[in-house]
Amino acid sequence: MSRIGKLPIKVPKNVNITLDGTKIEVKGPNGTLNREIPSIIGVSLEEDTLTVNKKEETRLARQQYGLVRSLLNNMVLGVSNKFEKKLQMIGVGYRAQVQGKELTLNVGYSHPVVFPIPNEIDIKVEANTNLTISGADKEAVGLLASQIRATRPPEPYKGKGIRYVDEVVLRKAGKSGK
Repeated sequence: MSRIGKLPIKVPKNVNITLDGTKIEVKGPNGTLNREIPSIIGVSLEEDTLTVNKKEETRLARQQYGLVRSLLNNMVLGVSNKFEKKLQMIGVGYRAQVQGKELTLNVGYSHPVVFPIPNEIDIKVEANTNLTISGADKEAVGLLASQIRATRPPEPYKGKGIRYVDEVVLRKAGKSGK
């Protein structure tokens, strides 16, 4: 039995959960999230506790058991308090700005890099070089943060690039002269 899958999920008072067969909808102060649950996994809601169980004992059911519990827990946490990723840009002339529903990055290329911002995600820019990406869907927040980081990943010699705030970049010595 999965150690993660058997843990119950505590549902806060401000979150409403609707179960409809294999569909689950989680509503909260920060939005609404929907997910399709595999048919081999059962979900039950009793008062303020959400529990996940396997309907059959197969390898696929064991694989999906802990995964579905983690996804549902992330949905409940996301609609009650948003997920957040922080990025920092290090380099001369590197800057970011939000215009409407677009994020414009100037990161050393001959042209600015433009990212469309999805509706469910908020981006704040502090001091032109620090980005805060927040939203209810953990997967969408992480995906957008990784796509932004991939435009100019940190390089090991001078450390320039876009990195997560808590990321450690190993530095190399470079060439040594005589």
